[in-house]
Amino acid sequence: MTKKLIRFDWAVKKLLRNKANFVVLEGFLSELLFDDIKIQRILESESNQETDEDKYNRVDILTQNSKTG
Repeated sequence: MTKKLIRFDWAVKKLLRNKANFVVLEGFLSELLFDDIKIQRILESESNQETDEDKYNRVDILTQNSKTG
């Protein structure tokens, strides 16, 4: 029995397709960085690859934290 693994970049890209899912990434980043992070908008993304053999995805996100108001 083989175990399927999901790459982090692929999972985040899937989440970011729907703005309603931003809260999941905001929560993750807030806990990781010990700061209150809010996603304002997606600035740019690169690659629309869909298979598990895909090698590269990049997303630029405009965020706000407790220091930027």
